[in-house]
This record gives sequence, C-alpha cells and structure tokens, in this order.
Amino acid sequence: MSNTHPPLEQAPEEIKLAVDLIYLLESNDIAPEIALAALKIVQQDIEHRLQTQKA
Repeated sequence: MSNTHPPLEQAPEEIKLAVDLIYLLESNDIAPEIALAALKIVQQDIEHRLQTQKA
C-alpha cells in the first residue's frame, strides 16, 4: 500500500492552515454547526478586509 498524499510540510499554505483550523476546532470539541457559523463570520471579515485593501 503506497501513500499517494504528499507530506503536510510540502502542502500549499492554505492546506496547512485548514489542517490547523480543523485540529483547533476538533481538539476544543466545537460543535460542527458552531464551527460553520464562526467560519462564515471569519470569511465575511476577511472578504471585507480584502475589499478595503482594493479601495
């Protein structure tokens, strides 16, 4: 059985961050619906910051 997935160290930065966020949520026993609601807020905040940077 061969491992077809590259090591995390070689993964793109967004994959590394996603893995870290998943670990943070799971290790703190955050309910999935709470995590999704929080991630929507984070997404809105980041999108707002990107828009203000372009202005």
